[in-house]
Amino acid sequence: MRRLLRRTLRRFRLSENGSATVEFVLVFPAFIILFLSAFESGLLMTRQVMLDRGTDMAVRRIRLETKTAFTPSQVKRMICNAAGIIPNCVDNTKLEMRQVDPRSWTDVPTVADCVDVSDPYAPPRAFQSGAPNQLMVIRACSLFKPMFPGAGLGFQLPRSSGDFYALVSTTAFAMEPI
Repeated sequence: MRRLLRRTLRRFRLSENGSATVEFVLVFPAFIILFLSAFESGLLMTRQVMLDRGTDMAVRRIRLETKTAFTPSQVKRMICNAAGIIPNCVDNTKLEMRQVDPRSWTDVPTVADCVDVSDPYAPPRAFQSGAPNQLMVIRACSLFKPMFPGAGLGFQLPRSSGDFYALVSTTAFAMEPI
């Protein structure tokens, strides 16, 4: 009985059948995780660029139309219309705009105010309309769900509110004189 067991184990050890399968099983998961991370990274960067573009387009309009006092919902619509590919933009984006002292910058909090999924109707932290020749800072925080939350980069992204990760766009500008 022992001799049969030794012979069987020796044949199994020396056999080369299935060696490609072992290599495939070891390499394939790493390859798939790399592919999913690259896709997630590309989508994340595209969303960040589009959020920055939407914020810049809205800021341009705010800066030039100093006689108009824009509401947070109007600015949010301007950002979402210019951003284009951001899913559910109006509901998952929160804005703050404030006047800033150009010498100290102490009025700007270091952490962005993002949408709280459990309380989506919470008002913005601060939204002040600027006067001519004032320095303003606007910050848009938008929430996204990862495409592949359990693999690669989607698993590593820091979560902000529930299963979402936050992208923040911050811009400083001076209101044009009338």
